[in-house]
Amino acid sequence: MLAPKIAHLFCHPAAPCTALDAIEVTVEPGAAGGLILRYCVRGRLAALLIPSALPSGPADNLWQHTCCEAFVAAVDDKQYREFNFSPSGQWAVYDFKDCRERDTGTTPPDAPRITMQRLADGFQLTAELGPALLPTGKMLQLGLSAVIEAADGSKSYWALAHCATQPDFHLRQSFTLTLNRNTP
Repeated sequence: MLAPKIAHLFCHPAAPCTALDAIEVTVEPGAAGGLILRYCVRGRLAALLIPSALPSGPADNLWQHTCCEAFVAAVDDKQYREFNFSPSGQWAVYDFKDCRERDTGTTPPDAPRITMQRLADGFQLTAELGPALLPTGKMLQLGLSAVIEAADGSKSYWALAHCATQPDFHLRQSFTLTLNRNTP
């Protein structure tokens, strides 16, 4: 991956959202083969519930509130890694052997770095993934997504592609962004 790629996320029709105009993710190479993901969420910020800043660290159930996500796999490998990035600064990393078959015996070798910036019409969340956090392989497949919680508590589900009647970010056919890995 030499140049940044810009991807647009789409709202799942089963859970519409009138508070957002768009979610755009810029994917660019990071140091030594890592990745930088910039989620730009645009809309009426007052109509969203955005988690307050907390000390950076691992946390579960981040997807139950506004949260940006990335699913990353090596091409032709059924294993994948799920990343959850909260605007609070908290994060989660989960390994899967296959679709929704979690590998609980692994521990993330590193922590993602998350920065959050409020904008006049939304927010930008940047997640930096070091190379140790990514699957090995020259080509990666990404499923980029976000859960957005509205002020009324309702949730909308955004992704590169929706491949089921209900939102499901784990479906491998939704990992539609393929990248050459920028390894040294």
